[in-house]
Order: sequence, then structure tokens, then C-alpha cells
Amino acid sequence: MAQQYIELSDSMQEFISRQKIFFVGTATADSKVNISPKGMDSFRVLDKSRIVWLNLTGSGNETSAHVQVNPRMTVMFMALEGKPMILRLYGQARVVHKNDKEWETLISMFPSIPAARQIFDLRLELVQTSCGMAVPYFEYIEDREQLNDLHRKIGNESVTKYWKEKNQYSIDGIPTDIVARNCKPNTK
Repeated sequence: MAQQYIELSDSMQEFISRQKIFFVGTATADSKVNISPKGMDSFRVLDKSRIVWLNLTGSGNETSAHVQVNPRMTVMFMALEGKPMILRLYGQARVVHKNDKEWETLISMFPSIPAARQIFDLRLELVQTSCGMAVPYFEYIEDREQLNDLHRKIGNESVTKYWKEKNQYSIDGIPTDIVARNCKPNTK
């Protein structure tokens, strides 16, 4: 049975710290709904009502586009081993780019990951647990390193070119600000 809370308990935080994968859901009022799997060491609980996660370069940049128009976000974890549980975090998010003043403080919480693109800062409004009894067991083997290997090989210039070609707009044509807010000095 689902239970709702206004913040993360210590046991929920401990559950999050053991997970190797999480999913992020976003949408604007009229865009396609985007659900993205996330991995690596890219999630941090700052306190009982605030989390941040590091977004890595990928084939699209839907989450950034959506959050800049409509800041609602859902993050979901699920137990793939041990006691069954699904944990959903609902709240208002904002995207932090490399030229934003908070970037240096937030990025210092994560290991150096060459594919780093943005950080999402989520203020929680609702936390929900549910049973997860139908979620199958899966065994974690290891993180994939292909993304980091690729970024080390091609270098920053090629990554910026990729952002310009593939990450500036969502599939619905919504701007992401990836180039303006990551590649030029911030004039704000």
C-alpha cells in the first residue's frame, strides 16, 4: 500500500544510497513525457527535502528543456534486490549549468565525470513509497564506462559541437540553453 510523506526519512536516505539506478520523469504542459534512466555515482541527498543529481551528456536533453518551462519533476527508485519497495520523489526542480554560480559548489559533491552536462536541484514536495512486489530481482555487475571513455577520447571541443548539434532543443523544439549557459562566460 502506498504511503506519503513530506520529507525523506533516514531509512529512505539509506535506501537511496544503495541504489545503482534511478529514473527521472518530466514534461511541460504540452510536450511529450520524458522518462530517463540514470546511473553512475550521480545522486546526492542534501537534506530531508532537497536532492541534486548530475546529468550526463546523452542523445537528447529533454529534462533540461522541460524543467526550464515547467519545473515539476519526479524521481523514482526501485529495489532490485532485498525487500521490495518503490520510492518516488516529487517536487520542483531547477537546472544548474556550468556557468551558474552554484555549479562549483554542487559539482564538488560528485566524482569527476567527463560527461557532466548539468546538475538538477530538486526541492521535494511529496515522497511516496509503494510495495514494488512485482519488480523483478536484478543483479548489479558494474557501471558502464563507455560514456566517460568516449568523452575522454573526443575531448571538450567535440562535446561542445555535439551539444550544439544534438542537445540545444528537445524533441518538441523547446530550447535547453545548453550552449549559452555552459560554453560562454555568464553575463548575468
